[in-house]
Amino acid sequence: MNNKTLNNIFKGDKVIWMVFFFLCLISVVEVYSASSQLTYKGGSYLAPVMKHVGILILGIFCMVVTLNVKCKYFKVVTPFLLIISIVTLLWALFSGQVYNEASRWVGFGFLKFQPSEIAKGTLVLATAQILSAMQTEKGADRHAFGYIIAVCAFIVPLIFVENFSTAALICAVVFMMMILGRVPMQQLGKLLGVVVLIGAFMVALIMLVGQEEKKVNPDQTLVQQIDEKKSDQTLVEEINATTTNKEEDSKVSKVFHRFGTWKARIMSFFDNTEVPPEKYDLNKDGQVGHANIAIASSNFVGKGPGNSVQCDFLSQAFSDFIYAIIIEEMGIFGAIFVAMLYIILLFRTGRIANRCENNFPAFLAMGIALLLITQALFNMCVAVGLAPVTGQPLPLISKGGTSTIINCVYIGVILSISRSAKRATSPLN
Repeated sequence: MNNKTLNNIFKGDKVIWMVFFFLCLISVVEVYSASSQLTYKGGSYLAPVMKHVGILILGIFCMVVTLNVKCKYFKVVTPFLLIISIVTLLWALFSGQVYNEASRWVGFGFLKFQPSEIAKGTLVLATAQILSAMQTEKGADRHAFGYIIAVCAFIVPLIFVENFSTAALICAVVFMMMILGRVPMQQLGKLLGVVVLIGAFMVALIMLVGQEEKKVNPDQTLVQQIDEKKSDQTLVEEINATTTNKEEDSKVSKVFHRFGTWKARIMSFFDNTEVPPEKYDLNKDGQVGHANIAIASSNFVGKGPGNSVQCDFLSQAFSDFIYAIIIEEMGIFGAIFVAMLYIILLFRTGRIANRCENNFPAFLAMGIALLLITQALFNMCVAVGLAPVTGQPLPLISKGGTSTIINCVYIGVILSISRSAKRATSPLN
């Protein structure tokens, strides 16, 4: 196979292709290793990883289709994607499928997806379009800030209700895009101040309203009932009263039902009390505890692919905590290698953006790269205990459906932009 044929198959930047290939390879190996619980439930060793490989193949197909689309056509789909994002987010909020106590999914028969994954890319696309359309010699026009905030106001609150970490992630990415787009620093400073105030208010509200789940000891309750000699009629009245209170609180809990989870995560993260290993509650803080065990037991060099032990205990070993499994099996060098792949992706995309003649493809490429790398940073920080537990998967590595396919599309967009970017004309480029 000659070079011309290879160029026809692997269009776009070759370094991006190599990074994508390595991420996919690591993904297949680690998902196969970390899916022991799915294997136990399904009774098949190959079923989870084969499903993941199938999704990756579908994602690669979508990526190839995307990279063959000219960049100018991405602008055309922006209004349609905004409408689809808002409609599907409302659908997920009011009648979506609940998973892990959060209504984040919508489905058409056997097909289900997370609207927030589409909404993230849509916001990046809309922000890039606004910044590019309103660029002047001195930077972005002052009105660009208002348009970006208006677009975010339609989408971010709908994501925030069920998925705080995703809402925070996309807000951080949009803010960084505005910095790159040379939005006046005065406006960005005011925005940052408002965000800090709102953030402090939300944390206070979460701590006040959020209710941690309390485990009830059935035996103790029974003893208390016997000791107090409560009649059956009294018990029935109490049960009815409890049911009535729950019905009255249902309207409030519909809005604030995630606050308890967020409060528990915040309190767990900021609790610096040293707990002896023999007194550590793995039932309460199992994810963090087993992730720490996985990292500590790697012994610097790792146990080797497929030799993870903690994947049998981590409930999200193949998704949210897959980086801990990577460290356990591949050691510190494997962890650094994975982190370097994302860093290479960011810097290579920066070089592509620097060669773009027009502003829109440059802002779009950098926005997508920042979205992927920021999400990867979130995931890795959670795995090593530097951030509270969130539900952010590791892009292109964690097992997933919607997120894997959408992330492949993101890479396709970057490759499409790289095809139209001019070659380097100076040693600095």
